Amino acid sequence: MEPSFDVTVLASAAAARLIDLLTTDGWTAARAAVASLWRRGHPELVEAELTEARAELLQAEASDGGGPEIRTLLVAEWQARIARLLATHPDLIDEMRELVGELLRGTGTAEGQTVGVLHQEAHVTDGDAYLAGRDISITKDRE
Repeated sequence: MEPSFDVTVLASAAAARLIDLLTTDGWTAARAAVASLWRRGHPELVEAELTEARAELLQAEASDGGGPEIRTLLVAEWQARIARLLATHPDLIDEMRELVGELLRGTGTAEGQTVGVLHQEAHVTDGDAYLAGRDISITKDRE
């Protein structure tokens, strides 16, 4: 596996798990662990930014159903931040792997313990194809 690909996968897993934890009881521990790692790589403190992201997500989930959209945007934002951190400080990659493992183990759920890459491809001539990396719900009008 190419190192840059490994960093991208790691950053993706870390960001997704971090954003998942924003609205859970594991939030405080996750924020502290990420902030501790980040301080060694960059002088700025990210705790305030994580707290702000949490507030945005909580507000979106409490309002008119904007939670999934905000969650997706936050994952993308933090994935980019984590990838930049790891690209500029490769010495933190192993620590980030350990942190992601700890965050995943802390869930106690099967869904939080699956990390990896999924490639799906469908070539359809006639008919339908349904691909999903996780839950899928399909509703079709009967004619």
